[in-house]
Amino acid sequence: MNLHLGDDVPGGLTPTGRAFVGTHGIRIDTDSIEDHRQRWLERDIPSAVIDRMAAFQRRWGGLVLPPGPQYEGGPRYFHPDVPEAAPSGGWSFAAGDQRCSVAYSFVIGPADEFGIDGDRWTPLHASVEGWVESLALAHRASLRAKHITKVVGDDVDSVALDDFEPVREVQGLADTWWRGADSLVAIYSGRAECLAFPAARTALIYSGLDEFGLRG
Repeated sequence: MNLHLGDDVPGGLTPTGRAFVGTHGIRIDTDSIEDHRQRWLERDIPSAVIDRMAAFQRRWGGLVLPPGPQYEGGPRYFHPDVPEAAPSGGWSFAAGDQRCSVAYSFVIGPADEFGIDGDRWTPLHASVEGWVESLALAHRASLRAKHITKVVGDDVDSVALDDFEPVREVQGLADTWWRGADSLVAIYSGRAECLAFPAARTALIYSGLDEFGLRG
């Protein structure tokens, strides 16, 4: 089933996020969480955790979005699975399968953060909505920027952000977006933190944007 703006698009997104999902997203059928409830209860997984997963499934389950510029595109589609007790407390669960073989999985954290789990759990955004908003920004900026500059490793620290403001809708944690007079800057630190690999830190600078490119 194709998604259209205002037709089965999850709420809580900005107009930019809604337009991105409505234009480019599709919804596919996935297994129901309820099919696994009894088995998980028998493994002493709390009912409240399964309820969280069921709510995620109703809101996001089966949603396929275009690939993002990092993390090998992100999840193939959203589908909660494999609840696990988090070392820091609470419970997390898989957010969806990877598009290809990578050294981490996509996870919804104990406080509903969206992140990756490999050598260590690393929340990228405070919610899955933040991840979706970041995909929407990257898509729009890549189409409208006059120049796109990639900076990696220690050189990311040289990216000047003094005259930029944080893009709050992405709810950035390890990954953040910044808005300037005619530029957007995305800083991706998730893989570097998750895999203890500082060279993986990446900034993408989208410059020469008009007002629509900056704010939608």
